[in-house]
Amino acid sequence: MQQSTYHSQLAQLRDGFVASFGTVPAHVTRAPGRLEILGNHTDYNEGTVLSVAVDRAMFVAIAPADPAGRNCQVVDLRDNSRRDFSLADLSHPRKGDWANYIKGLIVELQQRGIAVPPFSAALLGEVPLSAGMSSSAALEMAMLLALNRLCGIELSWLECAKIGQACENNYVGARTGLLDQFSSLRGKRGCLIYSDFRSYEVSTVPIPAGTAFVVANSMVKHNLSQEYNERRQSCEEAVAALAKIYPGVSALRDVSWEQLLAARQQLAPLPFRRALHVVGEITRVEKGRMALQQGDVEQFGQLLLESQQSSEENFENSCPEIDALVAIGRGLPGHLGARISGGGFGGICVHLVRAEQAGEYLTALQKIYQEQSGRKISAMVCQASDGASYLD
Repeated sequence: MQQSTYHSQLAQLRDGFVASFGTVPAHVTRAPGRLEILGNHTDYNEGTVLSVAVDRAMFVAIAPADPAGRNCQVVDLRDNSRRDFSLADLSHPRKGDWANYIKGLIVELQQRGIAVPPFSAALLGEVPLSAGMSSSAALEMAMLLALNRLCGIELSWLECAKIGQACENNYVGARTGLLDQFSSLRGKRGCLIYSDFRSYEVSTVPIPAGTAFVVANSMVKHNLSQEYNERRQSCEEAVAALAKIYPGVSALRDVSWEQLLAARQQLAPLPFRRALHVVGEITRVEKGRMALQQGDVEQFGQLLLESQQSSEENFENSCPEIDALVAIGRGLPGHLGARISGGGFGGICVHLVRAEQAGEYLTALQKIYQEQSGRKISAMVCQASDGASYLD
């Protein structure tokens, strides 16, 4: 993000807070969205993922409200929508309401014995909504850092990630893993994030020089709860069947590609195909990490294409729009690889391209897709960003 844009957003956030609440914010935070680069639906299977925190973020400004009351006020400055709620009445989420991501955090803090005082908060975000760049985790982590300051606590990054996941699992109703929170918190400029969701170890892998990520938004909005939960259940069914064959299996992370193929006849067809995707993805992540360390960007790009093929055939979490965008990309100058990114069922695809051709690639991708489908998409060039931070 350019410094001028960054400072403009901070000024807009602070001005909007003053206009909304008649006082200045006590604390300001930011947390980026993320792109999943390789490792689709592997996090909740205790696998590994390569991701990146992007230069699109959620900003939060917060201040204590009347301590005699129990009410909180939150305004989203993107559309001036507003939510008022009581800290004494958080037991009933409103389906589809963005405030659930804030209320769920408060509930999780309360369950940990942390008393959240009444507050006023303003949000300003530039992560596309319901697009696969995890606007929800950006909101969660920016808000959680703000609540840390408001409550006078210093939770570890791992505890913050687990609180964000618990908010989605228990309050929002999506059985998501920890990838989004890990990526938002642990991003590093110029690097991919390598996360191991068994050991919770996180390291970074430099992004090859001369490359860029073009992100194409299919404009197909997705609500992950139902489809995500169904895929997770299929993975759990596969683990239960494989554990009877291979003692010690507790997650798909424990199963090799060869073991899975050997057990094919003992698994129901659907859990087998779901497992085929996840086990294949974990294998591709390790191959991809090695390729990056060796500077083999062509091999890394080929792994992205293999991942997309598996999403189409095995996990069925792609969609015709994403399939078409990936197919178009394969014929464009500068193309190295492309795949769906995030939970799927719509959202975005990420294209690894030669940096000097990124602008032309983006324009051609939009033009050809519109000619073929009659529909417009949005697209952007993304860079790797640092993770969540305090700005006050």
